Amino acid sequence: MARWLLPEGISDALPVEAQHIETIRRRLLDLYRTHGYELVIPPLIEYLDSLLTGTGRDLDLRTFKLVDQLSGRQLGLRADITPQTARIDAHILNRKGVVRLCYAGSVLHTRPSHPLATRQPIQVGAELYGHAGLAADAEIQRLAVESLRTAGLTDVRIDLGHTGVVRAVLAADAAALPLKDDLLAALSAKDGPALAQLAAKLAPTTAQAMQALVQLHGEPDRVLAEARALLPQHPAIARALEDLAWVTVQVPADAVSVDLSDLHGYRYYTGVNFAVYSRTLGVSGAVLRGGRYDDIGRAFGRARPATGFSIDLRELARVNGHLADSAILAPHDADGALHRLVAELRAAGSVVVQQLDGADIPDALDVPREIVKTNGRWGVVDRNVSGSPRA
Repeated sequence: MARWLLPEGISDALPVEAQHIETIRRRLLDLYRTHGYELVIPPLIEYLDSLLTGTGRDLDLRTFKLVDQLSGRQLGLRADITPQTARIDAHILNRKGVVRLCYAGSVLHTRPSHPLATRQPIQVGAELYGHAGLAADAEIQRLAVESLRTAGLTDVRIDLGHTGVVRAVLAADAAALPLKDDLLAALSAKDGPALAQLAAKLAPTTAQAMQALVQLHGEPDRVLAEARALLPQHPAIARALEDLAWVTVQVPADAVSVDLSDLHGYRYYTGVNFAVYSRTLGVSGAVLRGGRYDDIGRAFGRARPATGFSIDLRELARVNGHLADSAILAPHDADGALHRLVAELRAAGSVVVQQLDGADIPDALDVPREIVKTNGRWGVVDRNVSGSPRA
C-alpha cells in the first residue's frame, strides 16, 4: 500500500478549501462573540467515561477508543464537542446563572454519518447553559439560522420537533418498552407498514398515536392542530405542543416546519430539537442540528438546563465552490516605498504575493492585479491576460 494514502473517509483540506473553512470559522466565532458567547477549546482526547457521559449509545459507537499508557484508563478521541462544553460549564467554570459558550475544532468518527461524509468533521457550535425557558431555545435557533446566513447560505429552512411527544406516548404503554428501538427506527424512517406491524402489539391508544405521528410533519399550524386532535390528552404532550407553537413564530427563517417523527438524537435531547436545511448546498440532509439537552450536566455533579447546536464546517465550506481570495503580485525589489505599500495593503486585508526572481506565478493563484512603478511611484494596476500591466 502506498505510504501517502489516507484511511477511508479521511482527507486533507487543500489550500483553497482550507482557506474557505478558516474564513467561515472566523466569521462564525466573531458572530458568536457579538452575541456574548465565550470561546472554549476542549482537548481532543480525554477519559472515555467523561467524554460519553449522558450521550447515549450512538456516540459511543462513533468514538475511537484507546488505553492511556500513563494511567491505564480508557481514553476516547472526541466525536462531539458538546459533552465537553457541558463538562466545562458544570464542573470547571461552575458559574451561577446563564453561561454562553462556543467552540470550533476537529472531531473524529469511527464511521461516516452518511456515505459521502468525512470521518474528520470540523465542528463549530454554540451552547447556552442555565436557562430552562423557551427564550433560550429561541435565542439558539435564531443564532443557528444567522450562522448559516453568515456562511453565505440562502433559502434557510428550520424543521422543529420535540422529543417529549414520543416519550409521553411510549411511557403510557408498558408493552412498548421491549419494542422501543424498533418503534423509534420505524418512526424516524417514516416507515408506515413497519410501524403498523409493530403497533399491532401495543395498546389501541398507543398504536393510534404512533401511526398518527408518522404523518405529523409539515406546516406548523396544520401539524399542531392535527396533533392536538389525534394524540392522547396527556399533560406532557400538551406542554410540548404549546412549546412548539411558541417557538415556530420566533425564528426568522425563510420557512418553518414541524416534524414530530424526527427522532435524531432522541436519547440525547430532552425538549425542543431542530434541524436546519438550505438549498444553497444542493443536499437534502440537514446542514445543522441542535436542541435542548437538560440532563447531561447531572453526571458532572451539577444539573443545568442546556440548549445548543453544532455545524460541520467542512460541509458548510462547500458553499460558493471554495472561492479563493484574489491576490496582488508585487515585484522583487528592495525599494522601501514598495515595502511600505505592500505592508499597507496587507494590513487592509489584501493578499499580496511577492514575485521571486525567475519563479513562475502558481497556476492555482488568482492574480488580477499587480504593483508597478509609474513616474517614480508604486501603485496597483490591473493585469491583462498576458500578465503585463494594462496601458
